[in-house]
Amino acid sequence: MWFVYVVRCADQSLYTGVTTDAGRRIDEHNDGSGARYTRARGPVELVYLERVKDRGSALRREHEIKRMTAAGKRAMVESARRKKARRKAHAQAQRAAETTTRRS
Repeated sequence: MWFVYVVRCADQSLYTGVTTDAGRRIDEHNDGSGARYTRARGPVELVYLERVKDRGSALRREHEIKRMTAAGKRAMVESARRKKARRKAHAQAQRAAETTTRRS
């Protein structure tokens, strides 16, 4: 399984890359063994993660993201953040409803 990721650097710039292990890759960026770009701009924070089926798909998607404007990347990251927040709120509401139903 491959992932395309975007990290926000300490200087607020965004860096896009591909990996098979997002946690390991973020750690590499933060310990200075990641990409040269992020070494001077750390620490980094993962702000976007997309699962893709294979390496070729990951590299194509990375290229698409890298061709976006900075504003386009920020909008993509923000949209994904809002979507994740909605899913989390929905899951919490479902758990609360299940708990209420069991108590009745």
